[in-house]
Amino acid sequence: MPRGGPPVLIFVSILPDWTIRSAVKEDFAPVLALWVTAGGPATVTDTLEGLSRLSGADRGALLVAEWDGIVVGSLIAAWDGWRGSFYRLAVHPDRRRQGLATALVREGERRLQGCGAIRLTAIVADDEPTAGAFWRAAGYQRQQHRVRFVRLVDPSPQRRSCSSPSDV
Repeated sequence: MPRGGPPVLIFVSILPDWTIRSAVKEDFAPVLALWVTAGGPATVTDTLEGLSRLSGADRGALLVAEWDGIVVGSLIAAWDGWRGSFYRLAVHPDRRRQGLATALVREGERRLQGCGAIRLTAIVADDEPTAGAFWRAAGYQRQQHRVRFVRLVDPSPQRRSCSSPSDV
């Protein structure tokens, strides 16, 4: 320590090497591969067409995290005009426990609050205790007395925009 002055403190800040952004079409195949690698449960919408429809409905809904140009994380932060919902949070196993999932969620929260959301929900598989622990640590509470019901429907070639008023 130098004489005659206060001690010199050196702070080292390690900045993350990742970038979080909205996905583009070229990210869809790497995102689908990430979901397989990350080990989450597969769904019927895990397709290039499904991600394309999502992007067509809301260009900013699919967030990706890149590390050296490679997609290593993803989160769907969807706004339906009423509430914000999170789906498919995934981080590559080699990049876990580095704050990436939390960064994705915080960016999703920022995005959804900007849309007007005051209530955010996360859809989490109930047989994944690690995922539940993550969401609790991120400040979310498991909703009591609610069960999700799902029905698969046949895709129709006659689609209409859900954002325009319907003919009555």
